[in-house]
Amino acid sequence: MNKKAERSILRGARQALAFVRSEIDLSKGQIHIPHEIDVKRIRAKLGLTQAQFAREFGFSIDTLRHWEQGRRVPDGPARAYLKVIDHAPKAVAKALKAA
Repeated sequence: MNKKAERSILRGARQALAFVRSEIDLSKGQIHIPHEIDVKRIRAKLGLTQAQFAREFGFSIDTLRHWEQGRRVPDGPARAYLKVIDHAPKAVAKALKAA
């Protein structure tokens, strides 16, 4: 991945975090947070076990299991984060390791 793409992904992740913290208002922007997200599909696509996925992206293993088994549904910020993981997992992992 090139530096421009990495900077763009990091900028988007920072904006998402600022939105979650109510530091910015994106109500006029064009963002889409899916109502449903297939956590198990995302994890399987990456070829990770539940423990590996949870550790890599900062989730509790219990939370991940609840999502995958349909006992709970990720909230809005978690769905947004999972969508970013789905589209750019290496960039997310790199950003988390650098933090």
